[in-house]
Amino acid sequence: MSGQACSVALSQQKSTNSASPKPVTLQTSPESVSRVEKRSIYNVPNALTSVRFALAIAVMTLIPLGQYLAANIVFVVAASTDWMDGYWARKYGQVTKFGRIFDPFVDKIIICGSFIALVGVAGTPVMSWMATLVVGRELLVTSLRGMIEGSGKDFSASWLGKWKMVLQCAAVVASLLFLEYQTPPTWLNVTTQALVWSSILLTVYSGYDYTVAAAKLMQDDPDDGPE
Repeated sequence: MSGQACSVALSQQKSTNSASPKPVTLQTSPESVSRVEKRSIYNVPNALTSVRFALAIAVMTLIPLGQYLAANIVFVVAASTDWMDGYWARKYGQVTKFGRIFDPFVDKIIICGSFIALVGVAGTPVMSWMATLVVGRELLVTSLRGMIEGSGKDFSASWLGKWKMVLQCAAVVASLLFLEYQTPPTWLNVTTQALVWSSILLTVYSGYDYTVAAAKLMQDDPDDGPE
């Protein structure tokens, strides 16, 4: 009886093992994974950024032609829609590496191009050295950001930098309104001068703030030079 019991127990164990489901492993090729992770640059956010780039070129074309009202309208549309492409990209998961580079590039074209175009107009409240400071600050911060983020560290835009752009946009709008008049009213003259000078001061200070922040981040890195 004991032999029969052992054989029955062994047969039941074999049937149980054979009936247990085997784990299923899904194999995915590297090609299929890369296809899933890739995002097309032909999307709505990048299209909006391209439209803003075209508007920036239009502003720089209209200012030398003396079409200050039209330039002001186009500039306001280009500057005020800055949030749309970023909002759309984050909400619908369409953030791309191209967009992360192209969007801030267009922002700099809008501001720097407008300041440069205003310098060449007679009676402008924007001086050549002011435009030089604006362009120089953007080149400096862009270089620092590329170097630091290339080493894997975060160097995102601060609120100081965002307020700097707000003041710069206000200065451009006020300057274009100023140029609409042969003899600008006193309130407009004072407002324009205040906005232009405030934007330049904040431009310089934000550049200094970014430089200090970059220097602190670079102190953590060992010197690659010869010992």
